[in-house]
Amino acid sequence: EVQLQASGGGLVQPGGSLRLSCAASGFTFSDYTMSWFRQAPGEGPKWVSSIGKAGGGAIYADSVKGRFTTSRDNAKNTLYLQMDSLKSEDTAVYYCSREPDRTASQGTQVTVSS
Repeated sequence: EVQLQASGGGLVQPGGSLRLSCAASGFTFSDYTMSWFRQAPGEGPKWVSSIGKAGGGAIYADSVKGRFTTSRDNAKNTLYLQMDSLKSEDTAVYYCSREPDRTASQGTQVTVSS
């Protein structure tokens, strides 16, 4: 059974940092491009970042470019999202997703507030 489990969310002050993790199981993790999405209250899901199978060539939405870093550890079957210089507008539920089928994790809440 394919499973993706996102974790690491929480409450952080503006300018702070968080690292999200996404643990994968039930499939060969290194065979898939992986993505992060987020959904803010009252909005639809928005793409945040994707990373290639071997971990190279991460791409980012303009809204997070230069602040967020996506990485993966294929030996640990885990995807990461390092979020720095967080802003209030980064508040959302964050999901990891397998491409291209978009099998997704449950969400992890990130709240940026003073």
